[in-house]
Amino acid sequence: MMHKSLKTILLIEDEVDCRNLFSDVLEAKGFDTICAENGTAGIGQVQKYLPDLVICDIQMPDIDGYSVLSTLSQDPATAVIPFIFLTGSSYQADVRKGMELGADDYLTKPCTIENLLRAIAIRLEKQAFLKFCYTNNLDQRSEPLSTSASSESIFPSIPKLQKVFEYIEANYRCQGITLSKVADAVGYSSAYLTNQVAKKTGETVNAWIVKRRMAAARLLLKDTDETIDQIATALGYENTSYFYRQFRQHHRLSPKIWRKKH
Repeated sequence: MMHKSLKTILLIEDEVDCRNLFSDVLEAKGFDTICAENGTAGIGQVQKYLPDLVICDIQMPDIDGYSVLSTLSQDPATAVIPFIFLTGSSYQADVRKGMELGADDYLTKPCTIENLLRAIAIRLEKQAFLKFCYTNNLDQRSEPLSTSASSESIFPSIPKLQKVFEYIEANYRCQGITLSKVADAVGYSSAYLTNQVAKKTGETVNAWIVKRRMAAARLLLKDTDETIDQIATALGYENTSYFYRQFRQHHRLSPKIWRKKH
């Protein structure tokens, strides 16, 4: 029986030993833990219980973890749930595919209990912050006048990061914009830039790219008749479902419903 005061984590894992180990650890750490032995059962459990976070293996006998995430991304009620992939593969292409589908994190087995708990804590803290922002209407700031409007309406005034924000402003609609490209453009290493941006803003470079894209998305949804697919493409998203997922995470509504309300 679940306790509503505790955070609920759904673990989708077909390997019995791994499933039992992580379940025992999570229960010991005070989480309500629900387990599913395959992707199909996992989808049903997510839809039934709406957990606070999902941990899902990729390679499973019925449907793989990518299909689980894609299915959950189609429903506004489940698309906003933080999703962590757990897999035995460390291939960059697999990691990239998971992130493009909207995964929040990616842990490679065997992973330590400490790494698992750290990843969970980070995702739950971020989710709590987003809920706080939504509740307090912090996203209802004035919008820039156009998608190419001054970055001052989106980015903080930090002289040392001015070139960083200017580059993001000029290139946030490009599909290829990444942390490494921003770092190269401003003459920093990716590690140094990550450290500086986090220290001065509490956010990552990728988070600022997404924030800029979301501001432009809101404007396009309000002031144009472009389709959601067209808007996603215009903002540099190769995968429209990834745009849907990020928009829901930031606004607690799908782009379509947000447009109707505004």
